[in-house]
Amino acid sequence: MASRPDRAPAPLKSARRPLAPPRRRTQAERTAETRLRILKAAANLIRRRGYARFRTAEVAAAAGVSRGAQLHHFPTKDSLVVATLEYVFEQAQIISRRRAAAVNRPRDLIEAVIADAKEFFFSEHFMVAIDIVLSTSTDQAVRKRILDISRKARRPVEAAWAEALVAGGVPPNVAADVVALTLGVVRGMSLRTLWDNDPKWFDHLFGLWRQMIRVFLEAEQERGRLR
Repeated sequence: MASRPDRAPAPLKSARRPLAPPRRRTQAERTAETRLRILKAAANLIRRRGYARFRTAEVAAAAGVSRGAQLHHFPTKDSLVVATLEYVFEQAQIISRRRAAAVNRPRDLIEAVIADAKEFFFSEHFMVAIDIVLSTSTDQAVRKRILDISRKARRPVEAAWAEALVAGGVPPNVAADVVALTLGVVRGMSLRTLWDNDPKWFDHLFGLWRQMIRVFLEAEQERGRLR
């Protein structure tokens, strides 16, 4: 009778310690996560549908939370919309300031300022803010809150782009004026879309504005060398 082959040795037990269980989130962390999910869902719905067709009842389902959880954080439509715009404007501010810090040549910066301003002022969220501010049916306190949010979010952006221009060799007073005028031009074109939306014409005007600013900056630099 054939002998049985020797059995394979039993595998050695791992000397590694078992992984520690994941840290349980605190109540504050769970609350912050729920709030953020609601804001992201609301921002997405506002962007897709606009303020007029925005329905708060759809936000909870999109966020994957209960209706009660949504109402706990944002009991009214106004409170949800204001918080959503504040969140969106804050995120836009962070992105804009990073862009300003990443570009350091005046020629690149002029195009970067315009591109960054277009992304913000031509967004659905900015139009929603304008809609709320101009609406006669909206509570004055809500309008004031929206304006405060806009100022708080956009002023650091203007300062960041002005600082970037200064770092590129543009005099501080000139840099601040160039940024303010550029943002004013883009903002004006975005509002014009309410009655006359012509993207090709807008691009032509923005290109013309870039040329004007470059000529102006070159003249300023030449004038500085002659002093």
